[in-house]
Amino acid sequence: METVIILVFVFGYLAITLEHNIKIDKLIPALVMMAISWALIALGIDDFSQWFDTANHNLMENFGLLGHEEKMHLMEETLLHHLGKTSEILVFLLGAMTIVEIIDYFDGFSTIKSAVNFNSRKKLLWMFSILAFILSAIIDNLTATIVLISILQKIVKDRDIRIWYAGLIIIAANAGGAWSPIGDVTTTMLWIGDKVSTGKLFVYLFVPSLLCMVVPTFIASLMKPFKGDLELIGDDDKPKNRYSSTMLFLGLGAIVFVPFFKVITHLPPYVGMMLSLGVVAIFAEIYTNSKFSMSQVEVGEAYTQDHHSPVHRSLSRIEMPSILFFLGILMAVAALESLGVLFGFAESLQTTMPMLGTELHGEGVSDLVVLLLGVGSAVIDNVPLVAASLGMFSEPLDNELWHFIAYSAGTGGSMLIIGSAAGVVAMGMEKIDFFWYLRKISWLALVGFAAGALAFMVTRTLF
Repeated sequence: METVIILVFVFGYLAITLEHNIKIDKLIPALVMMAISWALIALGIDDFSQWFDTANHNLMENFGLLGHEEKMHLMEETLLHHLGKTSEILVFLLGAMTIVEIIDYFDGFSTIKSAVNFNSRKKLLWMFSILAFILSAIIDNLTATIVLISILQKIVKDRDIRIWYAGLIIIAANAGGAWSPIGDVTTTMLWIGDKVSTGKLFVYLFVPSLLCMVVPTFIASLMKPFKGDLELIGDDDKPKNRYSSTMLFLGLGAIVFVPFFKVITHLPPYVGMMLSLGVVAIFAEIYTNSKFSMSQVEVGEAYTQDHHSPVHRSLSRIEMPSILFFLGILMAVAALESLGVLFGFAESLQTTMPMLGTELHGEGVSDLVVLLLGVGSAVIDNVPLVAASLGMFSEPLDNELWHFIAYSAGTGGSMLIIGSAAGVVAMGMEKIDFFWYLRKISWLALVGFAAGALAFMVTRTLF
C-alpha cells in the first residue's frame, strides 16, 4: 500500500509539472493526490507496520501491535495535527495577500510605478531585481511577485520581453525571501516551527541571498534580451488616489510588524497577521467612507465598482488557487511523513551520502545532503520539501542546518518555475511555459544558487 501511495504522489506531481501540456490547473492534481493518499491510508491502516509520531519526530515502536480502532484514532489525530500546521501557514498567507490587495485597491503601488522614468532594459532589470529582493523580504516572495509582475504588465508592452523580466523577478524574489521570516512560505514554516529566529536568519543568510540575486542579474544584464531600450506603456488617465502613499506604508508596516508580535507574545505568526489585517482594514474602511461622503464624483474608477468595501473586494481578488495548491501539496507530503517514508529517506541520505565539507551537526548531515534538498526543491516544490525536512531532522532552534535548509529550499526552488510559490504565480500571470523557463532561466538560477551556497559556507564559519 505504501508503494501505491508513493506512486499517487509521483503521478500527481507529474501532472503538476505538465500543467500546460495536459491543460489541467496544478491545484487539481494537488488536491486529488492529497485526498487519495489519505483515503488509501484510512482503507489500509491495518497493513502498515510503522507510523511517524509527529510530536516526538520519531517512528512509533508499537504501531503494529495496536488494534484497528486505535490506529484509526491515531490517524485522525495525525490528520488534524497536519491540518492545523498547514492552516497556520495558509491563514498567514491569506492575511498577507489581502493586505497587499488592499494596498492595490488604493493604488498604493503607483508610487513604485511612477519611479520608472527611463526605458533602458538593463536599468529596468536591475530596478525590478532589487525591488523584488527588498519587497519579498517585507511582503513575502509570492505577493512581491504578484505586485511586481502587475506593475511590469502596466509598463512593458511586449510579452516576449516581459517573461524574461518575470524570470529574473522569480530568482530575486526567492533570494530576498530566504533571509526574512516572512519572506518565503518555506522560511515562514521554519520560523513558525521554531527552527530559526529573525536575527540569526539575517546574520546567516543576507549575504548569500544577496549574491544569489546579484550574480544572475549581472549575467542576464549582459544578454541580448536586456540590451537596448524598451517601448513603455504610458500612464493612464485614472486620477491618483490621495491615500495611495499612506496605505502603501501602512500596509507594508503592518506586515513587518508581525515578527515583532511573535517575539513579544510568542503566539503563532498568523495571529499577528490577522491583527495587522484588522488594523489595515479599519483605515481602509475609514478612508473609503470618507471619500464617499465628500463626493460621489471625485471618487475615481476604483470606487465605482460593485464592492463598496475595500476588504470585500480585496478578499475576492487574492490568489485562492495558490492557497488550495499549498493545501493539497502540504497535506499530501504529510501523508508520506505519517507513514514514515520521509523519515526513512532522511536516514538513508545520512548513511549513504559522502560528507562534503563541514558536518552541520553531530549526527553527520552533510552539506551535500542539504544542497541536494535545494536542488530537489526545484523538482518537488520547496514547500513540501521543507515540510519533509521538518519531519526528517530534529535539531534545535537556530542550528545552522535549518538556516542552510532555509537558503537551499528557498532559492533552489528558482531552478524550475514550479519549484516555488513565486514561480507558480508568475507562471499563471504571464502564462510562462515550463520548458521555456527550463531552457532560458534555470541555468541562471543554478549559478546564483551555487554562488550563495558557497557564501553561506564561508559566512557560517564567522559566527
